[in-house]
Amino acid sequence: MTRRVGIYPGTFDPITLGHADIIRRGSNLVEWLIIGVTTNIAKTPMFSDAERIAMVEREVAALGLGNVEVVGFNALLMDFAEAQGASVVIRGVRGVTDFEYEYQLTGMNRLLNDRIETIFLMADASLQPIASRLVKEIAVYGGDIAKFVSAPVCDEVEARVREQGLKGDP
Repeated sequence: MTRRVGIYPGTFDPITLGHADIIRRGSNLVEWLIIGVTTNIAKTPMFSDAERIAMVEREVAALGLGNVEVVGFNALLMDFAEAQGASVVIRGVRGVTDFEYEYQLTGMNRLLNDRIETIFLMADASLQPIASRLVKEIAVYGGDIAKFVSAPVCDEVEARVREQGLKGDP
């Protein structure tokens, strides 16, 4: 009997408490969960691929889940999922806007590979507003991001903002 493998893909730039919630909950739905860290060509990441992978590995280790691994990839999601032996892709959804995008993406993915199912997990109500792009924007303008990311991620984001001189005007 083969184990059920799931993929939770994302850029995780940076990984948020919302991502951690989906990882924790997604790990209960499959026997093995692969966090696929990728680069979205439509986004300009704050952190390099290697930095994001290391950040996600550290955050996953802190969750103490024995059935989760982190893998970087730069390919079509369906090709990556197939190569990993996954039968399911897990996607986090915060609201209607996310759902519309994810619905279209799922349709395209099914046309590419109809053997892999997509499961949508609604973000915990307390975490729904959190988005990586908003966390970065808040940090650039000197806002407190400690409620949205773990303490180590908060430190990394704030250090990157200082290092790159990204601080916006008040």
